[in-house]
Amino acid sequence: MSFLRNKIDQIKKPFAKGEKWEKFAPAVNAFDTFLFVPNHTTHKGAHIRDAVDLKRTMVTVIIALLPALIYGIYNTGYQYFIQIGEAFSFIDAFMHGAWKIVPMIIVSYVVGLTIEFIFAVYRGHEVNEGYLVTGLLIPMIMPVDIPLWMVGVSTAFAVLIAKEAFGGTGMNILNPALTARAFAFFAYPTYMSGNKVWVSEASNLDAISGETILGSLAAGNEVTYSMLEMFNGSIPGSIAETSALWVGVGALILIITGVGSWRIIFGGIAGAAIMGFLFNLWGANALMSFSWTNHLMVGGFAFGIVFMATDPVSAAQTNKGKWIYGILVGFFCILIRVFNPAYPEGVMLAILLMNVFAPTIDHYVVEANISKRKKRWAAAQLKTA
Repeated sequence: MSFLRNKIDQIKKPFAKGEKWEKFAPAVNAFDTFLFVPNHTTHKGAHIRDAVDLKRTMVTVIIALLPALIYGIYNTGYQYFIQIGEAFSFIDAFMHGAWKIVPMIIVSYVVGLTIEFIFAVYRGHEVNEGYLVTGLLIPMIMPVDIPLWMVGVSTAFAVLIAKEAFGGTGMNILNPALTARAFAFFAYPTYMSGNKVWVSEASNLDAISGETILGSLAAGNEVTYSMLEMFNGSIPGSIAETSALWVGVGALILIITGVGSWRIIFGGIAGAAIMGFLFNLWGANALMSFSWTNHLMVGGFAFGIVFMATDPVSAAQTNKGKWIYGILVGFFCILIRVFNPAYPEGVMLAILLMNVFAPTIDHYVVEANISKRKKRWAAAQLKTA
């Protein structure tokens, strides 16, 4: 490692302060901090000393995403082969899935990081590790057959509008990955919905159909998948959103490490369960009659509540606010699913809606705490008077 350290230090010399290429130092330093812990510390002002920095936080989230991503790659191939009726092995399915998904990940990182580097050089600040997670999330929540150029355009829109327009990582009010999906959903609706976008198509076949469970229910059709299939994720859907099992493994990693808020996760589950149960009592249509337990497993709910709603930047910050935020995400997710068949996947819109209201939730939670303390102080003064 010392050899690599020395080589990087040599490369950085022309970009040091006062040198010819000083302006481009943020771009070069990004590669340094990606490989090594930054070799500088805070010298003044109040600060907290902690071993958990932004890099470790982002790496933890990526590790938590890997189980759902690996299964999503396999499921992409699995859905393809069962549709065309060919015998296949695990390796066959995984390789087909990788052939479809890896290019999407590459496009997402290349486009997003290029924009981040340009803004870092222009503004003269360092490139941080925030996009490591966003760049992986964007392809994971897309349909498998979306054209690569659409992934690139959606990524550019999300980084420019949802992130850099607000000042970069830590300043955005909307989750960038969900913003990319929302942009693709409304800009290219035929590639983001229907019964042919969720399963990889062969070039010589036109009859492949893979409607999602929520799409089938919205169309008034019956669900042919078992609860076990819904839970393990062997169903059509966005690349890494189908498996509640492997999303749950990721959730455990986030909760145990303290990176993801368990209050938001459990609040979201509670809100969705209550709303789903109330609709079950009503039972006016197929989506209302769909079991509340199944609502928690299908679509992007599990993935959204674990990896999107818990975004520490765009979510609520206070403990009580996290409960309120999570419950309302779950509540609105099921509400949108049931009452608007055009958007059967309601978690995207529910999270983006609550991203906007998260600061308001925190504001009133803080104000309520201040009011309580004032009343407590006034009561104590009366007792001592």
